[in-house]
Amino acid sequence: MAEKTKNLCAQIPESLHGKVRQRQEESGQSLSAYITELITKFYEMEGKTMAKGDTRTVAFQVSNELFDRFKVYLDQHNLKQNAFFIDCIQKALAESAGAENA
Repeated sequence: MAEKTKNLCAQIPESLHGKVRQRQEESGQSLSAYITELITKFYEMEGKTMAKGDTRTVAFQVSNELFDRFKVYLDQHNLKQNAFFIDCIQKALAESAGAENA
C-alpha cells in the first residue's frame, strides 16, 4: 500500500516558481512527484558525509571589496561559504549536463 500523503504549501519567489515549473514539465513528472523527488534528494545529500581523504580544497583570492560584499550576502541569507560554493558548482555542472543532453 502506498504511503499516506499530506499537502505542503509554501509561498516562493515567482522567479523560482518559474524555474521549478519549467524543470518539472521537462521531467515529465507530476508536480507532486517532482517536488517529492527534489526534497528526497536534498535530504539524501544532506545526510552524506565525505570520508577523510575524499575531499579536495578549492581556493582563490578576491578583492577586499568583493569579499566584504560576499560576507554581507552570506549573513543576509544565513549561508556558510562552503555551502554557497558547493551549491554554485553543483548548479553549474547540472546546467552544463542539461545543455549537453539538449
